[in-house]
Amino acid sequence: MPHMASVSLGVWVGVGGRHEPAPLNGISHFIEHMLFKGTRRRSAAQISQAVEGIGGYLNAFTDEEHTCFYSRARADRLPELLDVLLDMFLNSAFAPAEIAKERDVIKEELAMYRDQPAEYVHDLLNGAQFPGHPLGRPVIGTVKTLNGIRREHFGEYLASHYVTGATVIAAAGDVQHAELVKLVSQRAKAFRPGTPPDDQTEPALAKAPAVTLATRKTEQTNLSLGLRTCSRHDERRFALRLLNVILGENMSSRLFQKIREEHGLTYNIQSSLSFWADCGDLVVSAGLDTGQLTKTLQLLAGELRRLREEMPGRAEFGRARDYVLGQIDLGLEGTENHMMTLGEHWLGFGRILAPAETKAQLSKVTPAQVRAAARDFFQPERMTLALVSPRKSTAGLLKLLTS
Repeated sequence: MPHMASVSLGVWVGVGGRHEPAPLNGISHFIEHMLFKGTRRRSAAQISQAVEGIGGYLNAFTDEEHTCFYSRARADRLPELLDVLLDMFLNSAFAPAEIAKERDVIKEELAMYRDQPAEYVHDLLNGAQFPGHPLGRPVIGTVKTLNGIRREHFGEYLASHYVTGATVIAAAGDVQHAELVKLVSQRAKAFRPGTPPDDQTEPALAKAPAVTLATRKTEQTNLSLGLRTCSRHDERRFALRLLNVILGENMSSRLFQKIREEHGLTYNIQSSLSFWADCGDLVVSAGLDTGQLTKTLQLLAGELRRLREEMPGRAEFGRARDYVLGQIDLGLEGTENHMMTLGEHWLGFGRILAPAETKAQLSKVTPAQVRAAARDFFQPERMTLALVSPRKSTAGLLKLLTS
């Protein structure tokens, strides 16, 4: 992207929450934190100063299948960004005192999310949707598992998972591929060689709908309805992408228009998609007055049923398709989004899906395929409802969704 002033750089590892054994739940996220806490060359303060002192920024995230350490700065600062990121990635000290401090920091992060019903309800949903499976555990871990992680666990986990076969370095901006290859090659011998263990198992599909409730003295009921869908490799994901827009992704969606605009039952209601290596889900989230829960679930069930029974009209379908195509173009205007796409695609597909390819696949989707996706996935046995609410009982709630 020679017209850009910046470069975004990411060091990606194909490891996340779903790769962890149960006793080490949260170790990937813990490692993410620890890589900021000092190396053999730099203290924690020097790490942030090295990037922020040249006008850049530094961040990281961990999800179910990936961990990414990334930075962005002026393009001519690429060597310095790479030096900092690789120093963190390859030379972090994991000092015992820092481990102890960061364990407490992560516990506070965990407590923060637990105190936010709109966040906590998603952990409840995952646990009920994927019982006994790593995807059902919180990526951040639990107090029990965090307390059990020791310094030797970090070394063992890095040696088995943070290896060349799982690592991608992605960059976007005013940078040449050959330049990046040259810079990385100078440090290639420092990487841990190897292929990561094949430790993923596909979660079983439930035989019946489920509901889970956390009773709390809150002003609202927060709900999260999960519908098990397909993996990122399934061709139906393109129809699902349009289906999600029609259902609840934006302000034009059916759920927003029906439940907020027409009935005034919620400030915010939306749906979102997640795709993993072997499964996926569509999640509808909302916060509402507890007394309006029954009516809201009835309206939500009605919209799911309507998508199963009727093809979307030409105008609505056209708006959804054009919205998705436009969002792809807008998302690729910045260097960071481009870099994120490169890393996610290489780890997820083993190749880069060009935007034109994705747009071509989306343009082929028909209204009939959207209805077919709704019929495939909007089924009772695929439904899981999670609630954080003052309610003390879930009696009758699933019947509202499945009748």
